[in-house]
Amino acid sequence: CGACTVLVEGRAVKSCTMLAVQVRGAVETIEGLAADGDLHPVQVAFSRSHALQCGFCTPGMIMSAVALLADNPEPTEDETRHAIEGNICRCTGYINIVRAIGDAGAVLRGEA
Repeated sequence: CGACTVLVEGRAVKSCTMLAVQVRGAVETIEGLAADGDLHPVQVAFSRSHALQCGFCTPGMIMSAVALLADNPEPTEDETRHAIEGNICRCTGYINIVRAIGDAGAVLRGEA
């Protein structure tokens, strides 16, 4: 479902598909995104764009978005949808999620 997505050496990985002994290097979770109490731009964008409802998929969506924007700072809508296609959301219909990722990309690029 993608809810357990973490970053392993900067790459989005569903943690349920990986044994702990397979991990080499740094693992970053949703809890590690906020620096000094400041939310990551993707977290802020999700909140502002109402890209979450029940919250179950939110950590995985955000971590997938962070990995996408690190690799591709200006993804198209199709690229964004492809990057999150492994994360299942039953509440939002993905419209606000895709919008939030685009908004976060603009912030990270210094455009907003």
